[in-house]
Amino acid sequence: MKSFFLVLSFFALVASFALASDPSPLQDFCVADNASKVFVNGKVCKDPKLAQANDFFFCGLNKPGNTANPLGSRVTPVNVAQIPGLNTLGISLVRIDYARGGQNPPHTHPRATEILTVLEGSLYVGFVTSNPDNRLITKTIQKGDVFVFPEGLIHFQQNVGSKNAVAIAALSSQNPGVITIANAVFGSKPAISNDVLAKAFQVDKKVVNRLQSQFWMDNN
Repeated sequence: MKSFFLVLSFFALVASFALASDPSPLQDFCVADNASKVFVNGKVCKDPKLAQANDFFFCGLNKPGNTANPLGSRVTPVNVAQIPGLNTLGISLVRIDYARGGQNPPHTHPRATEILTVLEGSLYVGFVTSNPDNRLITKTIQKGDVFVFPEGLIHFQQNVGSKNAVAIAALSSQNPGVITIANAVFGSKPAISNDVLAKAFQVDKKVVNRLQSQFWMDNN
């Protein structure tokens, strides 16, 4: 009986991992019908007979993003919003441009693991493991190098080279989502109580008020 429950627990654990990412498709494709008013977990499929090549196509990833902003970076996403044919396929892409010293600030993707390849330049990259260790894992990577950011963990990239940098990243979701830490904590609408944040960060409320008064830009 004890063995039975151990086996049952094992399969329950495996099943939980299997459901931790986008569900597998049940047909060749499910082109998103962006005109549909029906709300589902993902996007409603349009009639597959109406699918066209442009439903699976995106043009422009060769064009540099505008990095003239306080972060010095720009993310160009290619997910289900840009390619309707990605619906249910569990994958997406981004191009990230970095000015000299530019940064893609600490953020998480709640629904995706990310694998990043440097096309040009030199990047200092890293992620932080979950509680209780909160261990920082970092590396400086060059053109042609690849680095992985596990699903849901806080991660970042910064250009540490002498010229502009470019990277391409693939993500294991058609819509990975982005939570930029500073924006979410200090730029939420309405604002999180300064009592809560002062206690959480163990700083004076004046510091929290100053941070909440900043403009927290989005580089996506």
